[in-house]
Amino acid sequence: MRFLPVNLNAVLVELDNLDQTLALLASLRREPLAGVDEIVPAARTLLITFRPAVQSMAGIVQALSRRDVSAQVERGGTLVEIPVRYDGEDLAEVAQILGITPEEVVRRHTGSEYTVAFTGFAPGFGYLTGGHPSFNVPRRATPRTRLPAGSVALAGTFSAVYPQASPGGWQIIGTTPTAMWDIAREVPALLQPGYRVRFVDIATLSGAAAAALEGAGRPKAIEFAAAVPGTGPALEVRAPGLLTLFQDLGRLGQAGQGVSASGAMDQGACRTANRLVGNPSDAACLETVNGGLQLRSRGDTVVAVTGADAPLVLTTAAGARWSVPRYQSVALADGDLLTIGEPTAGTRCYVAARGGFAVQPVLGSCSTDTLAHVGPPALVAGDLLALRPVAQGAVVGAEELPPVGLPSVHEDVVLDVVLGPRTDWFTPEAVELLARQRWRVTPQSNRVGLRLAGEVPLARAVTGELQSEGTPTGAIQVPPSGQPVLFLADHPLTGGYPVIGCIAPHHLDRAGQIPVNAWVRFNPIQSFEPVETP
Repeated sequence: MRFLPVNLNAVLVELDNLDQTLALLASLRREPLAGVDEIVPAARTLLITFRPAVQSMAGIVQALSRRDVSAQVERGGTLVEIPVRYDGEDLAEVAQILGITPEEVVRRHTGSEYTVAFTGFAPGFGYLTGGHPSFNVPRRATPRTRLPAGSVALAGTFSAVYPQASPGGWQIIGTTPTAMWDIAREVPALLQPGYRVRFVDIATLSGAAAAALEGAGRPKAIEFAAAVPGTGPALEVRAPGLLTLFQDLGRLGQAGQGVSASGAMDQGACRTANRLVGNPSDAACLETVNGGLQLRSRGDTVVAVTGADAPLVLTTAAGARWSVPRYQSVALADGDLLTIGEPTAGTRCYVAARGGFAVQPVLGSCSTDTLAHVGPPALVAGDLLALRPVAQGAVVGAEELPPVGLPSVHEDVVLDVVLGPRTDWFTPEAVELLARQRWRVTPQSNRVGLRLAGEVPLARAVTGELQSEGTPTGAIQVPPSGQPVLFLADHPLTGGYPVIGCIAPHHLDRAGQIPVNAWVRFNPIQSFEPVETP
């Protein structure tokens, strides 16, 4: 095993092959390590995130190095049959790469039984192994910006089905009507690690058999109610601003279905808003970007706004107006309108309401993952957000101070960085340039990540293709352009581009508040070197 630093609370375990990776994963499932929060398996790696208060990096490395990775992992008993129309736009190109006919590609693809090795990239995206020995197909040189849901694809020795429309660089050989991801199912992901998979050519089936297979995995209709209106107090959305979402502290523990934690971009601000109104710290808040949110109180309510430095204006039903403070609980009477203005520093505000929002959780969390499309929809004008009854003994109004030094476009934003896990894939000049150069946050940035632009791109020392591996929140991934992407709350679980470093945990909330067009500087706090085993 090789242990690569990822962050102060994460390590990447690199093994020789997929069999060893699955053996270590199975061992950790049988005998879990104390303090481990999440394990993200990939082709040759396990990304392990842990709590330093419970488990040290040295302790994790020592415990893992003693595990046996020679055992063969048995496949599960569940068999999933996936009907495919072999009409993919890359089918002919794949045939040419392999030196066979398109018909032979189909025969080989349907003639093998696959195993779900691991999941990632997107909810319900399973990496399937065990195909025909000839299947070793390179990714496309230029990824497509959008692939339709149900695209059946090959890349390297893996096969997969894209569960939703998304960008992708795999070779598309067909499409399936079967839903890989359906939030209405008891277990939304159709493919789970260890499942067996067989692809079936729809063209070879009778009409009745094809219809039966096509309908087997089709998503059921489901309606999501952002809130359940009742007779108690509520907040009416008069204007949603640019984007307002429900967010809490996220949904850890769903990596097996390819679902990342998501959650509030500034978790400290979310917790503080809840404290100010007497809620549990993990209750859902409203996260709004760049102001513009207007909320009218239905009945008497108590709210608090934290996060970005934005003006707050209260307008009564009679038309009187005055400013109200951030980081304090604010009592609203029936008909009062609270307006959040454009921030002067930071970019995201958090609104908590006493009692908490009566919002339906999805997979144990009320957070909205904008990449995976998991969680409540974005708020729209006219939404009525019912509030839960207030818990007895809730304390309201505990003093809180607004943060100082919120990121702004007027001065460079400095972020502490832990180098790794793939720093050695870059030239020494690129590693030095990462810290020396200023990086502008481009308008293409969002909750998935900050797209950065620097005068000089980062050059790689290793030009080969990196097999997909786990990527944590805060990862600085470098695509072929050499312009980094800083992964934020809604990033994919796995990625195929090298990560040169990761934002230290104590600066993740700060990263979540950086506005578009701000300038970022990276401050390495730890040099890169593999972690030695004791």
